Amino acid sequence: MKKLLAIVFAFVAFTAYSQEVEISKTDIPNKDDYKKAKTELKAAEELYLMGRGGYRRALDHYLEVHRLVPNNALLNYKIGNCYLYSIQKPKCLEYYEKAFKVNPGIAPDIILVMARGYHLTMQLDKAIEYYKKYMNSLAPKDLQAKQMMIKKYIEECEYGKELAKNPIRVFIDNAGGSINTSYPEYNAIISTDESVMMFTSRREDTYGGGTDPQDNLYFEDIYLSYNDGKEWGLAKNVGKPLNTSDHDATVGLSPDGQKLFVFNGKTMGGEILVSDLKGTEWTKPDDGPMKKFISTEYKESSASFSFDGKTMYFVSDREGGYGGLDIYTSRWDEKKERWDMPQNMGAAICTPYDEEGVFMHPDGRTLYFSSRGHQTMGGYDIFSTTLGDDGIWGDPVNLGYPLNTPDDDVFFVINASGKRGYFSSVRDDGFGDYDIYRVTFRGPEKPPVLQNEDNLLAQVAPVSEVVIEDAVEIKTTRLTILKGTIKDGITLQALPATIEIVDNEKNEVVSISSSNSSTGKYLVSLPSGKNYGIAVKSEGYLFHSENFEIPAATNYQEITKDIMLYKMDVGTKIVLKNIFFDYAKATLRPTSFAELDRLLKLLNDFPTMRIEISGHTDNQGSLTTNEKLSLNRAKAVVDYLIGKGIAASRLESAGYAFKQPIASNDTEDGRQQNRRVEFKVLSK
Repeated sequence: MKKLLAIVFAFVAFTAYSQEVEISKTDIPNKDDYKKAKTELKAAEELYLMGRGGYRRALDHYLEVHRLVPNNALLNYKIGNCYLYSIQKPKCLEYYEKAFKVNPGIAPDIILVMARGYHLTMQLDKAIEYYKKYMNSLAPKDLQAKQMMIKKYIEECEYGKELAKNPIRVFIDNAGGSINTSYPEYNAIISTDESVMMFTSRREDTYGGGTDPQDNLYFEDIYLSYNDGKEWGLAKNVGKPLNTSDHDATVGLSPDGQKLFVFNGKTMGGEILVSDLKGTEWTKPDDGPMKKFISTEYKESSASFSFDGKTMYFVSDREGGYGGLDIYTSRWDEKKERWDMPQNMGAAICTPYDEEGVFMHPDGRTLYFSSRGHQTMGGYDIFSTTLGDDGIWGDPVNLGYPLNTPDDDVFFVINASGKRGYFSSVRDDGFGDYDIYRVTFRGPEKPPVLQNEDNLLAQVAPVSEVVIEDAVEIKTTRLTILKGTIKDGITLQALPATIEIVDNEKNEVVSISSSNSSTGKYLVSLPSGKNYGIAVKSEGYLFHSENFEIPAATNYQEITKDIMLYKMDVGTKIVLKNIFFDYAKATLRPTSFAELDRLLKLLNDFPTMRIEISGHTDNQGSLTTNEKLSLNRAKAVVDYLIGKGIAASRLESAGYAFKQPIASNDTEDGRQQNRRVEFKVLSK
């Protein structure tokens, strides 16, 4: 992750390494200033020879010399090179232009690096002009080696011009002083409901207080901030065990905020580890599930979980890819309790250039990532791709300008609604280094209401004709977030519980997650287009069920539902919300089987328990008809359980029609709640 912070344009083998900047006493008449300049210059030149790792440190020394000798061509050129490899790349241009003005032949690549400066400052026509000038100046051998690279830069400028013509409607705001400092902050990750942010910083309160000798910056640490619904709270170092005396960085967070990917720099040049949130404490990061297939001798950087936790998306430069860093997927192996053999996402996503910063949205079908390939306007650009109903990923789409720029744009995450995201950038309103920014997507612009009003003379009043244009459709995320707190129904004490989500149509478990063991809080993601059965279980308690049938066209919504669990005391009643019958009949639908099997397991786990199964209806129709229907539906459930091996002596059936309502029968919602099947504990 430390290396990713210093993403650079690896396109120039600078030809001026062996040349030293020369200054004389005639340049600086003052003796003390001259002596100081020579000292600063010596330090700068030594650091400059170290290459990229030394540029940042050399810059401060060069700038001290430049203050005294502003018109030295080679000095300006080297300062430009240092800026080009810094976090403030656009500043390179003013120094390159000065070097060129003083001496147009100062370096063989001066035209190229000036083109880069124009590119970075969005002077795209001028950048194209200088790229072509440089290409035309090359000898045939050099042209053959560099032609593809230069053409790529020209294509980036041309595409950047198109993007700039149609900027996307966004607000881009600094995340503020509670998150950002004068030190680098980057790679923010958020929970699905945007209540928790974790990010990486290299600030002075790093755990252990150490610095990296390669760049003299503090080691990376992980920081945490909570959102109170209005603003982010003051970020704090999470300390042990996530942070160590080496580099520790954020990589990915599960949608429910309970599982974390982290990067640790101690072994093999760094590897991805996994940590779980137990109450308020994170477990020590472990590479157990990552061994064999994920954490290798190759570079693995960013990663993201799917909404169900069964698929991991990660970046690696392992052999067999399309070139450089590629995006891979790995499935969770339940039996072996580890991540399985990764699969490259293929040529639709991966390019001969690098891909980075992968993030899978909890809607289960939208993937965000950064790439130097595809159609970019320079460096890494942020893209999205959507998984089609046929299981094939669509062509990546550039998110547009000004979110994307000619510089590197990476480490992008977005909230569940798809309306607000976070990324790292260096901008004029920043705190001095990489800062975390919030981007708010405003959607396409609604055309103005066109009013064609003709006031015509009339005997009584003017006659007005108004023509109103159709509104613009704004696409939103097809996702439902269900969240709340799980508690004991009597004491109201928070409970640790498992939340099992089932696709009722397929009778298939979609995902299993957990509530926080200290707070009882839970959060699950339900992509649109399924009939979900949700079972909440905690040891010593009867399970609780919910049903959510979410049509495919359902847009983003958040549902807050606190769930009460009850112990298995005699007389306790539980509504089975995922039991379905044909209309006005007692025929069980297949979508009921998952719920029935949960009840079956409960009876098998407690072999002495006796229960009553009762059917209930609304008040539509006669009492006689509803009594018969409710009893037959209860018997259908009993017959299913007997057919699965439960002794008939443990089961009783009853039909109460509409005699025991749990809601008003005056509304359709109330009548729907009253149409139900319950079980009641008769004895333990």
